[in-house]
Amino acid sequence: MSNDLKIGLQYCMPKHLLTRLMGKLAAAKAGFLTTTVIKWFVRQYKVEMSEAKNPDPASYPTFNDFFVRELKEGARPLNDDANVINHPADACVSQAGPIEHGRLIQAKGHTFDACELLGGDAQLAEEFADGDFATLYLSPRDYHRVHMPCDGTLRQMIYVPGDLFSVNPLTAENVPNLFARNERVVCIFDTAFGPLAQVLVGATIVGSIETTWAGTITPPTGQSIRRWDYPAEGDQAVTINKGEEMGRFKLGSTVINLFPKGAIQFDDSITPGAVTRMGEAYAHQDAATKPTQDEDQSETQTA
Repeated sequence: MSNDLKIGLQYCMPKHLLTRLMGKLAAAKAGFLTTTVIKWFVRQYKVEMSEAKNPDPASYPTFNDFFVRELKEGARPLNDDANVINHPADACVSQAGPIEHGRLIQAKGHTFDACELLGGDAQLAEEFADGDFATLYLSPRDYHRVHMPCDGTLRQMIYVPGDLFSVNPLTAENVPNLFARNERVVCIFDTAFGPLAQVLVGATIVGSIETTWAGTITPPTGQSIRRWDYPAEGDQAVTINKGEEMGRFKLGSTVINLFPKGAIQFDDSITPGAVTRMGEAYAHQDAATKPTQDEDQSETQTA
């Protein structure tokens, strides 16, 4: 099948209907059939089951259980340097770089709008003006739980309805505005270096996007943008430490991170096509954004 035909079919196929159907099948407990499909998937995509907490395909009652499998302890050591921001997921770097004039690079010849990505909130988008971004593509073989790249306290979650195009490299190179037109869940965290946006982007046959604090956000799909605000302190505050799980995809997709201006510097390895592993170094906090020892002492004395 030609690339043009692959792209053309995505415009005309009933993507939401197909995704709902695949989601139901992936959640079905079909015994031997489920195990057969999982074994095929492992062979087809060369999934490294030796890293899984439970490496036996027959032990998973549904395909979804297999897809969001836990890793065994120690499979992803965390870089615990306080100045290091860790990769949030096993993935491949699609694009990374500066946010210029409010736009992010999607692929060669394509950019998209940060404000639109964040649900049309211009004030929120301004917090990331002239900052940096990275788009991380999770392939079918990858571990599909998403973790925190640093300590953070959740400020807001935004559900943005949209289409469900595939997010693979071919589609990213050919479908304009891809990540700002697909369904997505935007999570805004306050961190030591300022705000962090962690955006979970849906795609064709992605059966579910979940977060650890709210459970399943989609499905069902919505027709309008929904927002949830969270307190910074108290019993209702959601604070997640670096390396802890914050969400997951049932069938693969993309994570996009936005950082404020001058907050971080990406490691030299962050180039398109680079393979990432959750917990490894992703970026470093810029020295100018870190509180000095005197500031720390002053805050302690004031408290």
